[in-house]
Amino acid sequence: MSASDDRARLQAIEASLEARWPETRIAPSLERIAALTDALGSPQLAYPTIHVGGTNGKTTTSRMIDALMGATGLRTGRFTSPHLESFLERIAINNHPIDAKDFIFAYNDVALYLDFIDKKFANPISFFEAMTALAFVSFAEFPVDIGVIEVGMGGEWDATNVVEAAVSVITPIGFDHMAYLGNTLVEIAKTKSGIIKPGSMVIMARQERDVENEVLRRVSEVGAEVAREGVEYSLLRRDVAVGGQVLTIKGLGDTYEDIFLPLHGEHQGGNAATALAAVEAFFGGQPLDLEAVNAGFAAVTSPGRCEIMLREPTVILDAAHNPHGAKALAKTLQSEFTFDTLIGVFGAFADKDVIGILKELEKVFDTIIVTQSKSSRSMQTSEVEAIATKIFGADRVMAIEDLEEAIDRAILDARDSVNEEAVGVVVTGSVITVGQARAILKRLANNSE
Repeated sequence: MSASDDRARLQAIEASLEARWPETRIAPSLERIAALTDALGSPQLAYPTIHVGGTNGKTTTSRMIDALMGATGLRTGRFTSPHLESFLERIAINNHPIDAKDFIFAYNDVALYLDFIDKKFANPISFFEAMTALAFVSFAEFPVDIGVIEVGMGGEWDATNVVEAAVSVITPIGFDHMAYLGNTLVEIAKTKSGIIKPGSMVIMARQERDVENEVLRRVSEVGAEVAREGVEYSLLRRDVAVGGQVLTIKGLGDTYEDIFLPLHGEHQGGNAATALAAVEAFFGGQPLDLEAVNAGFAAVTSPGRCEIMLREPTVILDAAHNPHGAKALAKTLQSEFTFDTLIGVFGAFADKDVIGILKELEKVFDTIIVTQSKSSRSMQTSEVEAIATKIFGADRVMAIEDLEEAIDRAILDARDSVNEEAVGVVVTGSVITVGQARAILKRLANNSE
């Protein structure tokens, strides 16, 4: 099959998958995915797994675990969501998106089973459930030594929760997806801690006290073990460095000094400590080879997470889509960059806490251009403008409906400033906004070469 044939086949597969229930439409149950994986021969049990849940930092922590595992010599499979530009990004083998031919091969194996299970239930297999099954099958067919599996939404009834993870990771829990998870942090924590399996090891990032207590209740209930950030493991020191930060981490088995992490933000230092503890736990709490730790962290990338995409002016992408993420972004911009002026480009989903996000961003953005992505879930630009005007004031808000035009205007305004180097542009608000912005900025960079 030629490359053009592969592209055509992938487009057809993507269209078929997207015609299913969207991943934002949830019928909370493991019945469908359990029936599907049973029919497929339980591929998710063919390799050990680390299961990563929580609210913020899941994807980056998963990418860190993947990189560390790869540096120890293991062949890795990583499943994360959502994607930025291509749906193939969700399934990674050895830290690279799955090859198109391999994905097509896996889909051809799974497709008939999807139709078979659809007929057995009132609700069909969703897009996310299908992608989860495709990841499980891919990791079994192109065999991996370890699967790093990120929870999609919640935990207890998330499609990924058919794995039997040796190590479960709980990243910081905050408010998100309240329509499905509950209106209190304790309710949300109860659902998210549902990934914890009997006899497993739990690595828990720093949490609010009530959240920590709820996770510990689940740990006790199922007879798991737990390592807590700030108690059994911790980030001892963090120094801002060119291109990232240098860390000292107290792990479960050793203390690791002078670890360079090419990511910005204190929250990323915490994610690194959690990822390191998870890998140590997988190896029974034994110290890791320092050279492998250095190599693993040095290789970490996290697209769309405080990612610098352009210089002159500096354009940063960050997929903050809830107040907790926006607060972390604001703190990073204040503490690790030296801009005199920041121009925000903001587009969010209608079901998100846009008021809470914008209140955090108002602390650092001098002006904001509100816009919207091409997603059907996007809040209309006029609605975002009304909210932003109340928070920022009318003189600091501009509305441009088309995302590319909004980015062009922000870049033009930055270049028209007296000192272009002192002005930064930050695109944020949702993963989809950032993903589409990433493609736009790549084109701009290529056109300028």
